[in-house]
Amino acid sequence: MLLRGLTWLVLFQLVGTALNHLFLSILPGPIIGLVLLMVYLMIRGEVTEPISLAASSLLRYLPLLLVPPAVGVMVYAGQIADDFWAIVGSLVLSLMISLTFAGWLMQKLIDRQARRREPS
Repeated sequence: MLLRGLTWLVLFQLVGTALNHLFLSILPGPIIGLVLLMVYLMIRGEVTEPISLAASSLLRYLPLLLVPPAVGVMVYAGQIADDFWAIVGSLVLSLMISLTFAGWLMQKLIDRQARRREPS
């Protein structure tokens, strides 16, 4: 079961990578594969046991994926400190834009849902 689930996950990643090289060079292949997997699971309506087993097995090793970025931050700490205010400014600006857009979009979706529920 585990091998079947891993095969499905790798298959979607390979399809995403192929689409990346052929058509969508702007998006990374694994992200395309992840979106395709999500669409597949939404169409299917459930997560199959092999995929669930493979995903839960891989989640145990997720903290190991955070080690290289942490090491990168420590290696380039001096350069990050030099550009500290530019980094903070861009993070704050992107947060403000994202929150504003998310709030606006949520309000539009709430209004749309309210219009659907109103009797005609």
